[in-house]
Order: sequence, then C-alpha cells, then structure tokens
Amino acid sequence: MHFIERGPAWAARVLLAGGALWLAGCSGPPPSAPAPPPPPAATTPPAGKPAPGPAGSAAARPALPPPVRARDWDHFRREAALRIVAANPGRTYDGPVPEPLLAIPVLEIELDGEGRVRHVRVMRHPTQAKDTTQLAIDAVKRAGPFGPVAHLPRPWKFVEVFLFDDDRRFKPRTLDD
Repeated sequence: MHFIERGPAWAARVLLAGGALWLAGCSGPPPSAPAPPPPPAATTPPAGKPAPGPAGSAAARPALPPPVRARDWDHFRREAALRIVAANPGRTYDGPVPEPLLAIPVLEIELDGEGRVRHVRVMRHPTQAKDTTQLAIDAVKRAGPFGPVAHLPRPWKFVEVFLFDDDRRFKPRTLDD
C-alpha cells in the first residue's frame, strides 16, 4: 500500500535497489578456506625417551620392563596380559567389563623359545566390529617379546580373549578373573 501512495516509479526504484543489493551480496568472491593450522613446534624429547614416530612404529612404542620368567603357563598368561596392557596405553580399559561388549576376538599366540611371536591365529572373529580382530593382533605384536618359554611345556602357545568396549578399547580376559 505504501508503494502505491508514493507512486509506481518510486516502488520500482526501491525494488530494483533491494534486488541489486541482494545480488551484490551473492556475487562476491567465494569464501576462502581457513588457513591450515601451523605445524606443531619441534620439541626435544626428555632424556632417555625416544622421539615420537608414526603410529605403530618402534619409536612410538612405550618402554616396557624386561619380560618376567614365568613359573608355569598360568603365571605366563597373566604376565603376558599385563604386558599387552602396558604396551598399548590409551587402547585399554580396566574396571568392570561393560555390557554389552562391542566385540570379542579370540587369539591363539604361538611363541618361539625366547618368547617372540611366531604366529597369531584367530580362533574367533567377532560378528560385528570386525576391525577389532586386527586391533587385537597389533596389540599382541606391540607387546612382544613376552619372555623365555623354553622351560615351559610345549606347545609354546597361549590363548587370549579380547573384550572390546564401544570405544574400541580392550581388556584381556585373563585380567578380568
């Protein structure tokens, strides 16, 4: 109604000016991508600690205490489970096992006489979160060698069950007893 009171020419100018402003706002240069963050500052690791390396590299592996000489296979399994947890900080949990669990892969770990991992056989693949099987295998490999087993009865194998929570962190079943 106000447009008609002021006249059709005035209304046309207002509409034309508004449309031009709207188009001007739309036709500007595209927004630029944000600048990438600066690279982290290089730091020197504390004395006695290796410099961090890529994930999975030997340099990224935490320093582990020397393996314990086990009295029997039960003692060995417990020490191996503790070693797997120590070798995988941030990838494990302790405390009660959540229900339901995300996945439960079961591995048979074959060793040589010095406790080095010779072979890992998957005895049970989870039906969901299948990637947890590889996470468990990698955790075992990071923890080796497990210490001499030549004094223990053959076969030099042990089984570990990995209890994964929804965050894909695990707890060795041996430590849940």
